[in-house]
This record gives sequence, structure tokens and C-alpha cells, in this order.
Amino acid sequence: MATEWSGQQGYILAVIIFLWSAVGGRTEAAAAAAVLGMRLERSDKPSGTNDDGVIQVTEESTVQLRFYGVQLHSGAWTQIRFTEGGSGMMEAPDRTCADFTKDISVGTFMNVSGRGTSGVLTVRVKPLRKSEPQKEYALCTRHAADDGSRWVQLGDSDGRLLVLEEKKSLLPMWLQLIVICCLLVLSGMFSGLNLGLMALDPMELRIVQSCGTDKERNDARKIEPIRSKGNYLLCSLLLGNVLVNTTLTILLDDLIGSGLGAVVASTIGIVIFGEIVPQALCSRHGLAVGANTIMVTKFFMFLTFPVSFPVSKLLDVLLGQEIGTVYNREKLVEMLKVTEPYNDLVKEEMNMIQGALELRTKTVEDVMTPIGDCFMIQADAVLDFNTMSEIMESGYTRIPVFDDERSNIVDILYVKDLAFVDPDDCTTLKTITKFYNHPVHFVFHDTRLDAMLEEFKKGKSHLAIVQKVNNEGEGDPFYEVLGLVTLEDVIEEIIKSEILDESDLYTDNRNRKKVDPNKNKPDFSAFKQEGDSKVKISPQLMLAAHRFLATEVTLFSPFQVTEKVLLRVLRHPDVIKEIKFNDNDKRSPQHFLYQRGKPVDFFILVLQGRVEVEAGNENMKFESGPFSYYGVMALSSPSLEFRSPSHAGNLNRSASLSCTERLPENVSVGGSVTQIPGTPFQYVPDFCVRALTDLQYVKITRAQYQNGLLASRLDSTPQSPEGSHTRLDTSVSLPPVTPPGVDEGTLVSTSGNVDGVCVCRFSSPDLQKDCFT
Repeated sequence: MATEWSGQQGYILAVIIFLWSAVGGRTEAAAAAAVLGMRLERSDKPSGTNDDGVIQVTEESTVQLRFYGVQLHSGAWTQIRFTEGGSGMMEAPDRTCADFTKDISVGTFMNVSGRGTSGVLTVRVKPLRKSEPQKEYALCTRHAADDGSRWVQLGDSDGRLLVLEEKKSLLPMWLQLIVICCLLVLSGMFSGLNLGLMALDPMELRIVQSCGTDKERNDARKIEPIRSKGNYLLCSLLLGNVLVNTTLTILLDDLIGSGLGAVVASTIGIVIFGEIVPQALCSRHGLAVGANTIMVTKFFMFLTFPVSFPVSKLLDVLLGQEIGTVYNREKLVEMLKVTEPYNDLVKEEMNMIQGALELRTKTVEDVMTPIGDCFMIQADAVLDFNTMSEIMESGYTRIPVFDDERSNIVDILYVKDLAFVDPDDCTTLKTITKFYNHPVHFVFHDTRLDAMLEEFKKGKSHLAIVQKVNNEGEGDPFYEVLGLVTLEDVIEEIIKSEILDESDLYTDNRNRKKVDPNKNKPDFSAFKQEGDSKVKISPQLMLAAHRFLATEVTLFSPFQVTEKVLLRVLRHPDVIKEIKFNDNDKRSPQHFLYQRGKPVDFFILVLQGRVEVEAGNENMKFESGPFSYYGVMALSSPSLEFRSPSHAGNLNRSASLSCTERLPENVSVGGSVTQIPGTPFQYVPDFCVRALTDLQYVKITRAQYQNGLLASRLDSTPQSPEGSHTRLDTSVSLPPVTPPGVDEGTLVSTSGNVDGVCVCRFSSPDLQKDCFT
């Protein structure tokens, strides 16, 4: 029993000794630890360090402080206290802490580093009094030299802690969010209206009120009163925009608690919702947006009146009254061109508007017809049928009359002046021009088209002669005629299109572009007397051609064609031809009378000029002159077999291009011939005949020759006893010769000749015509 008690007693003693030793060791360790300074580690509320190195924390916050010292351990928190006061207490000689504050409570555990030189301790800061915006505290540590009974304040800024009043929000968070959204909307409205309303100048608003849709007119009427006060509206919108953006930044700073964050957030919000979106919308629909927000705009104009109105008046004085956008002629034309894809104007309307606007920028020299391209008549001309036909075919109603030179224009002939002129009278042109005495209107080449139009509108004349003063070279200056300008030229320039009538030969007098070649041209040959040739030759040359054909060409001998009928053949308008040789294009197709391998049905007799003949397999060439003839075989009977020189093997005088061709022997040339050559067939020459100079020649077709033969046979046929009808000899077999365009069934009988011309009688009186023509 004693032994057992003694064991228990020993165990208790051992525990007591252990606890005593542990407490003694701790006290020694505590006595050995020393705190030298502190730094801010982190805080759950705004905190930091000021420029003096003093730690700043917010009231009612939990702060972690890192303490630096020697031999720190987890229980070193017992050597840390805070006392009220700041730099004033530090100035005490002993720096003893007499009292400790309860505003800062120290945690009961220090997280010490491995070496024991630093440790983190949690400190809780209590709220300040309402009258204290901030309060400073000092760190007190237990002094080890006085057996730990004396607390000493840590010197310098390392031992000071400044507690600041917590910053309160201006508004509750929910209210701040609502206000921020409203400010973003107002910022966007001010920015959009600044672009949308200020882009609508007063002139455009007046135009919209006059010609816009009903909705656009109503919107323009609402906006126009405040838009007329341009500077006042501008100042109000800008002032409101700046005020809203500034307020938005302040609220975001209060909400976020960071100045940088507030700047970033306000910048993003203002750029997206206050600038880009509203300006993109108002740039396209500024009129509608401005009209729907007119009351808000007026409210802010009234609200900012004390500041914006004086500034606007100052701007009115310095900058003057706002007129709006005014377009000159060039800008209007360019605006029409740029907006052409988007407006509802058709191309013709656009051309007319542009032409009218550009009228003052052009002169008569730009639209005139050059003098070389003008149709003119010489003053000493005789108004016979040819001259009057030429005038009528030209299609002009006013024709300049010149004397000696085309640049010397002395009169103007109106076509209506010829109404009472008989071509058979051969009246001179001077007689007509002196009788009517139309004034000749001269203008200078630099006359603008608008001035020219005013002159034409006065009714003096619708045609003017364009001239300029030529002072080049030596001698006195003189007036040089450049061309003609008409009222039609000016109108065409206004409508920017060519005006064509039924008599125009060119679509444009400047580029000389011809009208449709298939267009019917007036033909006055029906009014011309028979026998008038289109190509004029002398009577002596006509007589020489008649005698040569009658004596040298067998087919035209008196036995085949009587001299009277042959003369009428030569006087036919389509028999005498001419070719104007073009030196620039010597091998032009118009220069060829015959071409190798091309079928023909006509005979050629050269009267004046020279030709080149190319024939045979060797393509032999030689030149020939007047009274050489070709193509006799084209008029001969088709029943005969002809061979070209190339087929015959040599070039002889009996070939198709001989100047003294002879018919084969089986063709009768006497008065009792039994077959008239001329049934349809194709004659293909194997030679070429090309003009080398200007050429006049006789061209007789197979149809003309056959009609001449028929007329000659009728002349030589004896009359019947009745004396009123001629009768063909039925023993003579004649091929049917029918005038072109007449059905063979309509030819029933023939009568004698009248003045040497055979007349065919048809069953229809309308088809009676001259056999030869």
C-alpha cells in the first residue's frame, strides 16, 4: 500500500517539476525576444503607407502586420500593445507607454518565420468616433532590460499606425447603378443630338419642310425653331454632355473605389454607349431622333441657360450669323453626279439638269459646226431644179450664202423663201436674198451659251455666224469665220442629247457621225425632167460617144439599135457615170469597174480618164484611155458559148475586153434577126478593170440594152392596115422582154413609137410606162 502511494506521489511531483520547467523556459524565451519594427502585410479594407512611411488603415478592418525583431516566437504577441497618440508622445524623453488603447486588439498568435526574425500578427481595428476623421496610434513593446515590466514606445515611423475614417458611398449601390445607366443614356443623347441636329443646317430644314414627306415635314417644323439658334443649341448640348460624363466618372469612382478603375470603366461606357452607338444612329436618322427628343433638348437648354446663352451670344458676335450650306453651280453638278445611284432621277433628267447648270461654262465655239462642214450656197448660184434639189436634200431650213470664199458670208437663205420660185425660171439666188434681206447675225467665239440663248430668244435669228479676231502674223487683224451655231445646238447642249429630224444626215455635227444608213432619203428625181443626166458631160462628148458606139461596137450598130433609140439610151440618167479617184486608197473597191470572177450584166465605155486592165494567167497589165470599152459579152445572147482570154490561151481582140469586139457568126445582125439576145444569164469576167484617175464612163445594163433592142424592133415593124396599132411579125421568134417589176401576164400588146420611144401597153393603165425607162 505504501509502495503504491509513494509511486503516485512521485508521478505528481514529476508533472509539477515538468510544468515549472516549461514555464520557466518560456519566461526566459520571452525575455529574450525583441520587436524592432512593423510593416503592413494586408487588409480587408483600403490601406496603405503614406509618404512619411506611416501605415494607414481603415476603421473596422482586420489588418495583418508583419513584425521584425530578434528571437521572435509564436508567443511574442504578448510583447505588443498599442497606445493612443502620435509624434507628440515620441518626443517624451523616456518614451514610456503609460496606457494602452482598446481601439486596436492584438491577436493571440504570431506566425513566425523559421529564423525567428519576422512574424505575422493579426490586428483588429475598431471604429472611430464620429468627431474623429482619423486617429494615430503608437506601437509599444515590453522592455527586456527591466525584467519585462516596462513598456516602451517604438520610435520613428516604424512604430506608428494611422487609422482613417471609412469612406462612405454617396448613394446606395442600387441607386448608383440606376443613376449611372441614366447618365449613359443622357451622354449618348447629347452626343447623338450634337451630330444629328448640328448636321441639319437651316437651309436643309427649309427644303425638307417644303418637299419632304409628311413625317419629315412635321419633324423639320419641330426642329427648325431651336436649330435656328445654332450656337445656343451647340453650347447647351456640349455643356450637358460634359456635365453628364464628369458625373458618371465620379459615381464610378465612388462605386469601384479605385480611380484607375473608374477612368477605364467610364471611358469604355462613354465610347460605346455615349459616342459610337448614338452617333451612328443619329447620323442616319438625326431628323427623327431630334424631333422625338425635342422636349429633353429644350429642358437642358433651359437648365444650362445661365452659362450657354452668354457663350452663344459671344460666338454670334465673333463668328457671325449661321447661313447654312449653299451650293454653287459646280458643287450642284458634282452633288448630282455623286448622288446619282441613290436618287430617283432618270438619266435624261440628270442630263438636262447638268446641261442647264453647265450652260454658262461653255461657249459657242464648243458647240458650233465648223465652217468646213457647213452646207452653203454661192451667191451667184442659179435656182434651177438641180440647185433647189440640192437645197431640199440637205435638210436645212437656213442656209448661209457666201460670195467668192466660204468665209465671206453675205446673206442667209430660208428654205421657205423658195416657196414661190419656179425652177424653170432659173432665178438667181441674189434676187431672192435681196428681196427678203434676212439679217446676218455674227457672234464672237467666246460668247457664253446662256447669252447666246438669250439672243436667240429675242427672235432676230436662230442661226449665228461664229467669228473671232485673227491678229496672228503680219498685217492688220481681221475677222475670221469659224463656223455656225444654231438654237438647236444650244438646246442639244442643255438636254445633253442630239435632236434628230427626218432630214438630218448626221447625229452630231462635231464628230460627223452619220445617221442610220438605211434611213430613207428624199428623192426628187420624180420631179425632174426626163433625159437629165446625173453626171453632166458636154454635148460634143455625148455626140462622140453616140457615133463611136454606132460605128465601132457591133451590138449598137444601126442594124441592132437605131440611132434615135441609142441617143435616148445615152441620155438616160443612170447611163453616164463618174468615179472620183482617191489618192489615199488607190485600190478602193469603188475604183474597180470589173473584178475577176465577179458576175456582171453591164457594158462599159470609158469617156474620160485612164484605167488599168489586168488579164490572163500571167496577170498582164496595161493601161487604156478614153473610148476603150469592155463587157460586150454581158449584153450578148446566153445561148452562145463564150470563153475568156484565159480560157482561150491568148489575149486577142475578139475577147471580152477587146476595144473592137465582134459577135460570133451565128448571131444575125440584120433587120430580120430571129432572136433577141438577153435572156437571163451570168457573165463572169476573168479580168479586172480599175480606174487610175477621175473617170467618166458609159454604163449600159443588159436590161437597158434589151429594152433598146425592143424599141428599135417596134420602130422598124410595119403598121397594120388599121393604122392605129403596130403588129409584130409572128414569124419572128422574140424572147419575152418584160420591164422590171411587171408580171408577164400584164403585157398584152404594143403600139407604135412616140418620138422614137417605144411604148408598151398594159392591161392596167397604171402600168403604162416607157419600155426604155
